[in-house]
Amino acid sequence: MALLEIRDLSIAYRVAGGSLPAVRGVSLTVEAGEVVGVAGESGCGKSTVAGAVLRLLPTGTSVIGSVLLNGQDVLTMPWGKLRAVRWSDASIVFQGAMSGLNPVRRIGDQIAEPMLVHATVATRRALDSRVSELLEQVGVPAWRARSYPHELSGGQRQRVMIAMALACSPQLIIADEPTTALDVMVQAQVLALLKSLVAERGVGMLLISHDLSVLSNVCDRVAVMYAGRVVEEGPAAQLFGDARHPYAQALAAAFPVIGDPTSRRAPRGLPGDPPDPTDLPSGCPFHPRCPARVDVCTVDDVRLRTVSPVRSAACVHVPAASEVAS
Repeated sequence: MALLEIRDLSIAYRVAGGSLPAVRGVSLTVEAGEVVGVAGESGCGKSTVAGAVLRLLPTGTSVIGSVLLNGQDVLTMPWGKLRAVRWSDASIVFQGAMSGLNPVRRIGDQIAEPMLVHATVATRRALDSRVSELLEQVGVPAWRARSYPHELSGGQRQRVMIAMALACSPQLIIADEPTTALDVMVQAQVLALLKSLVAERGVGMLLISHDLSVLSNVCDRVAVMYAGRVVEEGPAAQLFGDARHPYAQALAAAFPVIGDPTSRRAPRGLPGDPPDPTDLPSGCPFHPRCPARVDVCTVDDVRLRTVSPVRSAACVHVPAASEVAS
């Protein structure tokens, strides 16, 4: 049984005059000790998927499908059970540290709060010791527990968010673009920290990012989303180096390969904009921007199909494994 199993998840936000579909039939799994990445442009639905795992979406949002955490459906849990699951079984590192941290509370108190809520420590001395241990583990001096968020650098604040996510020793960590707005060196340090934590603790991680090159270095598997749907999924290194879906190819080509003397390609942008989710084009939603489109692309919306035992893609140009075998 997978640690996290998302089955045919569809999500629509309630807006003035109707609903806005954000996620359309997404299925993903995360095993213990595995890092699974979700990549795509802004508005593709990746952060919405992350929010659904812990039911952090706005009231009134329509959610269809299931999100199984250790076999239990988070979407149907009573409130008391859900409250017990958050932080202890699964936790989240939010996209912006200053949005996730209370600016008028010391960071030590904020890291301690989940442990107090879930009663994981017996005494104040043990609590202070655990806070210090967590800060040191993520590379922040223990004395910083007395600091306020504005007194820390961007990288330190993000590390504090990771320490908070680890406070109750969860089995699953959701990291929603944890390196946004950080410089390249700090970004590399934070990603290395996340990767080492997974290796040392055996937790599962769902890592959200728009940068496919970053995911290829950290993740075991990656799912690429476009217009609310997964269009390609497979091992991270294979997908970055040999993407099958034209959108995944464009996403990989948008970032340079640093330190590879054999790579001389310059990053290439993708013309056009993602489609309006309330007015998706007919057929494949990517066809207005696709350099490889053919007439059938404007009519048929190809669903995700198995390409090999470990890869799948949703493109008319990518034959299914059964078609290759025949």
